[in-house]
Amino acid sequence: MPVLALLSACDRAVLNPSGYVALQQRDIIIFSTAIMLLIIVPVIALIIIFAWRYRAGNQATYDPDFDHSTSLELVIWSAPLLIIICLGALTWWSTHLLDPFRPLDRVAANKPVDPKAKPLVVQVVSLDWKWLFIYPDQGVATVNELALPVDRPVRFDMTSTNMMNTFYAPTLAGMIYTMPGMRSTLHAVLNKPGVYDGMSANYSGAGFSDMHFKLYGVGQADFDKWVARVKASGKALDTNAFLALEKPSERVPPIYFSGVEPSLFDRVYNRCVRPGTPCMADQMNAGTKAAAGGMPTSMSHGGASMPGTPSHPLPASPAGAPAPRTATTN
Repeated sequence: MPVLALLSACDRAVLNPSGYVALQQRDIIIFSTAIMLLIIVPVIALIIIFAWRYRAGNQATYDPDFDHSTSLELVIWSAPLLIIICLGALTWWSTHLLDPFRPLDRVAANKPVDPKAKPLVVQVVSLDWKWLFIYPDQGVATVNELALPVDRPVRFDMTSTNMMNTFYAPTLAGMIYTMPGMRSTLHAVLNKPGVYDGMSANYSGAGFSDMHFKLYGVGQADFDKWVARVKASGKALDTNAFLALEKPSERVPPIYFSGVEPSLFDRVYNRCVRPGTPCMADQMNAGTKAAAGGMPTSMSHGGASMPGTPSHPLPASPAGAPAPRTATTN
């Protein structure tokens, strides 16, 4: 009873989802558990029955020469085999259906995605030990606070500055790794208004325990008001502000940025935010040209081009070097 009382205080966010992707993942957990219980429950029951039937004080039939039973062998092998087949089929189906890189085709079980609706893009950067959320279309950014309009598809582009982390909002979708120099993607949707918790689920040092953020599910009108409030904060996220934000800090309260320097996320992903640092995209392009017998013409440093080259933001996925996909955990 004391153990059950302690468990009653646990947050059951995984089993109480607020988004369509998380709902499907919850159903997979329940179905998998039920399938496995088909063999676990009978085995536990048979252990008790055998222990009682063949106890020392009972005159049960004992056959020391017994070595084989075809019917018993069929039961022993066929039941686990069928369960493994079911779990294998479920795994194959769910892996493709819930691929985080796969755009959503519906926002709810009975509500397909409007083909004219544009998904909300949120660029996520995990720092030590806080979360940075950039809204490129809205031109704002926040720290440790994420707001999403309900019933609108969202595409998260994710990377990290220094340490591997895991972006995890249990009521929204599964865990997705963020890694330095790599970009991962998650498509998800939130269906219920409310305030939810998000966190890092991968140990990343001293401030890991407090690396949390708040997720707000709001209507489209309230989301527009939230964006307007962030725009009124008066601070802009430029290179210097990001370099200051990048320094390790713990228990950081929400921070608003009214503007975001263009291509900042691409420079974080290419690890060239600091001026004078060569970008990975240019290095890979130069290596490709050198390997093909050509000579590289330019190297971009922290968003500034060398003389004789056009100045423009880095491409999200450089030609000849597609963005690597990070490992994902659903």
